[in-house]
This record gives sequence, C-alpha cells and structure tokens, in this order.
Amino acid sequence: MPDLVVRGGTLVTAGLPQADIAVEDGRIVAIGPDLPGASEEIDARGLHVFPGLIDVHLHFNEPGRTEWEGAATGSRGLAAGGGTLFFDMPLNSTPCTVNARAFDQKRTALETSSITDFGLWGGLIPGNVPEMAELAERGVVGYKAFLCDSGLPEFPRADDLTLFEGLCEAARLGLPVAVHAESQEITQGLARGIAAQDRGTVGAFLASRPVVAELEAIQRATLLAREAGAKLHIVHVSSGRGVALAAEARARGTDVSIETCPHYLFFTEEDVERLGAVAKCAPPLRDAAEQNGLWTQLLAGFVDIVASDHSPAPPEMKAGDFGRAWGGIAGVQSTLAVLCERGYHARRLTLERIAALVAAEPARRFRIQGKGGLAVGFDADMALVDITRSARLLPEHLMQRHALSPYLGSSCRGAVARTIRRGETIFLSGAITARSQGTFVRPSLS
Repeated sequence: MPDLVVRGGTLVTAGLPQADIAVEDGRIVAIGPDLPGASEEIDARGLHVFPGLIDVHLHFNEPGRTEWEGAATGSRGLAAGGGTLFFDMPLNSTPCTVNARAFDQKRTALETSSITDFGLWGGLIPGNVPEMAELAERGVVGYKAFLCDSGLPEFPRADDLTLFEGLCEAARLGLPVAVHAESQEITQGLARGIAAQDRGTVGAFLASRPVVAELEAIQRATLLAREAGAKLHIVHVSSGRGVALAAEARARGTDVSIETCPHYLFFTEEDVERLGAVAKCAPPLRDAAEQNGLWTQLLAGFVDIVASDHSPAPPEMKAGDFGRAWGGIAGVQSTLAVLCERGYHARRLTLERIAALVAAEPARRFRIQGKGGLAVGFDADMALVDITRSARLLPEHLMQRHALSPYLGSSCRGAVARTIRRGETIFLSGAITARSQGTFVRPSLS
C-alpha cells in the first residue's frame, strides 16, 4: 500500500490526462486511473495538478539579513504559490556565497529554516575565480555575476576579464554562469547626468536604465560565453528585444538560457508611477510596447524559464526618495498566478508550457534529477490548482516576512489549493502545514 494517492486530478502533462498519482517514501511510484487505496488519499477532482514550481532566482538573504527576508518566511511564501524548490542567489546574504566557507554557512542556515527544498548559487566577483572549483564541489547550481553595480559593495560587478575567466572556469566545471545584464557604463553615466537635473524621481530612474543597456550587456555576455564554450543563463530579461538578441546568439551556437520574471509580464512603467518604490527593480519595468514584445517572445517559445527574482526589503527601505529606495520586487508567491491569469486565460498560453517554464526547464537546465515533472520515479512535488477560481491577493495572504508587494490588490484566476513537497502537504487552503524541513539539492554529475 502506498503512503499517499492524489486522486482524480487533471495532470498538467501532454494531453492533460485525468489520473491518480501514488506516492511512496516521497516519490511517485504509479500514475494511472483507479489506483489502489493508500494510507492517505487526497481528492484532487476538479483541480489541475502541476509539478511543484522550481524558482531558480530569488533572494532570501540568509544568513545576515533575515530582517529583510529569511528562508523560514520566504519558503512559506514560495509554498503558498505552489513552489517546492528554490535556488538562492549569493547576495544579499552576509557573507555573500563567494567561497566554500560562506556556502557552508548558508547551507546550514537554510537546512534549519526552509520548508521547501533548496539549491544554492555561487558568486562570480573579481578575485574569486580560484574559489569556483570548491564551490562546485559543494554543489552550487552555477555562478551569478553582475555586469553593473549590484548595490552591495561586498558583491562588486564582474569586469570583462573577470567574466571571461569565470566563464572559462565554469565551462571546465560544467556549470552555468548567470548574468545580470545591464551595462555599467550606460547606466552609471546616464544616472550621473540625470541626477544632476532630476534627482530622486521615477522618471529619472527609468531613464537611467534604458533597454539599450540590457541589449549591450546581453550581446557582450553571449559573445564571451561562446568564446569560452560556457553555459550562460541571462536572468530577468525585461524586454522582447533582449530575448530576441539572446535567442539569436543561441541560434549562432551560444549555449544560453533565457529567464524573465512575472513582474515584467504583469506590470508596466505606468504602474511604477502609480505604485512607487514597491515596484522599483532593475532592470526596470518597461512600457506597454516592450511588454507586448516580451509576451510575443515568450509565446513563440524563446523564453526558457520564469522566476520571481524575489528581492524583498523592510518597508522603510521602500519609502521616501525613490532614487534611494531599495530596488527589488517582492513576488515569490505570485509567479504561477500571473502565468495562469495573463498567460493561460488572457493569451492562450498552454498549461503544459507554463509547467515547462516553472518546473521542467529549470530542472533540465540545472540538471536537478527527479524534479520538475509528474513521472514515476520523480519526487512527489505537486501544486494542486483551481485554474478558474479568482483570488485577490491581500496583505493577510502573504507568507513572506513583510506584507509588501506590488501584487497586493490584484486578482488572478488560478488559485493554489495545496502544495505537496516529497509527498508531504506543506500548504493547504491558505495555511502552512509543513511538519518537516526542506533538503539541499545539487546538480547531477551526468
């Protein structure tokens, strides 16, 4: 007798079959109609069963800045949004994950606090290329580099030589390098010129980070990656033109994956004027024409992954002068909701494609075995979703540390009813129900 049967749900796989899923020791052991009974049964009739979301890009800031967000609260937000696995970025935790010692500190902290499974990014900064091999031995999923100022002095940007040498070392180690693709020269130069005339306004910030800064950095990073023979992952691409440029590089032989975020698909720069600093991020939100171009590229299949880039801060850091406010979107709970509402319902994006963007492709790209799908032998990670039920996000619904998000007040069709992590229900009907902690995952060697 299996431990659990999830009965009668509509599985988000090719053909959307209605079937039962049997689980034993945290893994899927059978899929089919009318499976035998189990110790526990979950009635999933009327719900769609997605593989658990894998959020490859977020900042839970632990250790060191848990007053911004820690894995205890952040992983609960992820679970409430249907997520079962995240990859934590090397900043904004203190110390940043740029060597083996810092990695060990972060892994220990997250094993104690996270209710979802987790992986860790290493950092690529000037001077730490010799540390990359030890980070690989520890099990990082890849290395993150900024091509512009990160906002934290302890995580300086990678100059071209650092980036190229890091790409060469990452290629030797068989791991990808993720880049924040904005030109330092363009953004810094424009910011200096604009600040003298128009300090601290929304318009000044948007003007200082134009799409061309993203395009220049994507072009440079893809060239260096191709020369190094490295795997490149471009994070939070904000424009359709940015996706197109990266896709062109891929067609010419660069091994590059393309990530965007739900906030670029949901909000425009007009919303920044309306919402203020809660909607400030880098790259910034774009105008409606750029957003339409991004959707066009996603619907055409050129975007590989959608990740939250959850980068929260305390309310006081999102208040006052816009230019000095922290730039980061708190949205770990809303990724699937945005894709269901603005993708499936509004643009006929298939549910199978949504599952690929948030589960299958993250697991494939970062070589996480047994995750990202609904198949025998895989971990029993699932999100049970009422695809037609509309839910309005209110402050009391947020599981993250601070009830601050640009999505507050928004309604989306596609409500998560239950999240299951390795056979255990960790979120149910608006409440966290986890009894055990998440575990560390690492890329497979094959």
